[in-house]
Amino acid sequence: MTEQQAYDALARVMDPEIPTISIVDLGMVDEVRVHASHVDVALLPTFLGCPALDLIEEAVQKAMPGAVVTFRNDPPWSTDRITEAGREALRQFGVAPPEDVVRCPRCGTEEVLSENLFGPTRCRSIYYCPACRAPFEAFKAI
Repeated sequence: MTEQQAYDALARVMDPEIPTISIVDLGMVDEVRVHASHVDVALLPTFLGCPALDLIEEAVQKAMPGAVVTFRNDPPWSTDRITEAGREALRQFGVAPPEDVVRCPRCGTEEVLSENLFGPTRCRSIYYCPACRAPFEAFKAI
């Protein structure tokens, strides 16, 4: 397997909580090393204690049998690592991507209300859009 083939396989591994975004577009893949017998994959968790890490590791090993997956906290993951394709995937899923100003992922308005800083996961908050009259989640910028 080449490094490009490894990245292509990882690009098919979706985040289990937001299945429209790959771990590559989410910016979790820190390093890939291809060896004769296996592939080492170093991932950056989006938050310490993320409950989805076991599922992500299983998905990587399913996409690349024999892969050795490690999770690193240095360098720390940040929302700057999310690609433009990843930001669009978040919008398509109905989650506002991390930006300087929170915008409704449905209509794009900036006139939104923060409902709760604590969303369904540690990486998301809950907002309400008066224009659409719909609640939505926003990915927290870090």
